[in-house]
Amino acid sequence: MTSLTSDAMLEVRALTRTYGAVRAVDNLSFSMPRGQVWGFIGPNGAGKTTTMRIVATLDLPDTGDVFIDGISALVEPRQVRRRVGFMADQFAPYPNLTVRPYLDFFARAYGLRGRERIATVDSVVAFCGLTDFESRPTTGLSKGMGQRLHLAKTLLHDPKLLILDEPTAGLDPRARIEFRTLLGELAAAGKSVLISSHILSELQEACDGVVVLERGKMVVAGSIAEVGKGMNAHRTVRARVLGPADAAERFCLTQPDVTRVNATASEVAFDFAGDDEALAALLARTLAAGVRVVEFRIEAASLEDIFLQMTKGRLQ
Repeated sequence: MTSLTSDAMLEVRALTRTYGAVRAVDNLSFSMPRGQVWGFIGPNGAGKTTTMRIVATLDLPDTGDVFIDGISALVEPRQVRRRVGFMADQFAPYPNLTVRPYLDFFARAYGLRGRERIATVDSVVAFCGLTDFESRPTTGLSKGMGQRLHLAKTLLHDPKLLILDEPTAGLDPRARIEFRTLLGELAAAGKSVLISSHILSELQEACDGVVVLERGKMVVAGSIAEVGKGMNAHRTVRARVLGPADAAERFCLTQPDVTRVNATASEVAFDFAGDDEALAALLARTLAAGVRVVEFRIEAASLEDIFLQMTKGRLQ
């Protein structure tokens, strides 16, 4: 077995995939730590689905390789498939099966037998909230329940890495919230998850890190905090105060490392170029000056900020 000595659950190395004259993935490299949820974002045509299919061993790259749990997807695809669960962006129900036989069919396909198979199907049915739908035809499910069934199928062989391609596309708000809850439970259980979505505010709440693609190339990858910090030399700080914010605004304008001060009725926001020690000293001086601060927080960069600043909107 070909493997790497690495703490990464997923490592993509110099991946390239072309379709005719189109370079869908262009020398892409990144690594994702174990036990984390990472967002995989980019404009339409950025190469996200192509990359996910290669990671899931459903497509072959022109050059490069992918390692899952230290194992090469090109050299040992069977070993990789035991570790990866791929949830494509389209759910294909079987018209002549109800929910439980559908899952039982795939459990058999994964090699599960006897009591182990029954227990596994019971487990994923309960986890994905399908208990009341076991006898429902797979073609008679709502979009949200269909996605739950799709996820249940993906979990049958207990994969270490989940690849989820637009899993909440087309879901109503409640179904998206419920699916996000399931995602949190998977992360708490130690699963590694790479998830693509165009609903960036949704990913913001669920993800530890992010990979941003554009035209097949990696724009940036890393934890959301690190990527946000790398976007600007300063941080945005917001202070909510009792009473009018005029005094806080005047005070901030005189302080070192403070720029771009803006005040509303009860809040003052400013950019701060200093480190944590300097920020703590600034808060102490603010309180000593008689400004009654009730909230003082650093505003982290959102995924929408990262996406808009890091990409140029170029399609292919």
